[in-house]
Amino acid sequence: MRAAGYEPRPVVLEREFNTRYWGKPMTLHGVRRWLRGETLPTQEKLLVLAEWLSVPPQQLRFGSEVAQRVQQRRARWDSGIGYQDRDIFEAFLKLPVPQRRLIREVILTFAKVHTEVGAGS
Repeated sequence: MRAAGYEPRPVVLEREFNTRYWGKPMTLHGVRRWLRGETLPTQEKLLVLAEWLSVPPQQLRFGSEVAQRVQQRRARWDSGIGYQDRDIFEAFLKLPVPQRRLIREVILTFAKVHTEVGAGS
């Protein structure tokens, strides 16, 4: 609320939310529980809040740290894999499930051996 220019007080949240939501109005007690983290808004109400505050609804539900970790992992994945590895992953995904299990076990065995050899050096 602060980032959007609003004071994070229950009376402000109640007023601003209820002017934007066309369903049953929220009570002061209900929005106070949102601010304290005691309850979470329903998905429908979360979308209204997200639009009002101009933030992704995932940020309201999970916080910004989760989104940052996901983006960092995705960036690491994208930068660490070349076109040849991508072709291998595509071929892997086309295999039947029993063959994918076998390939997965082979890769995990190689990774475990490699980790043990690296630790023993």
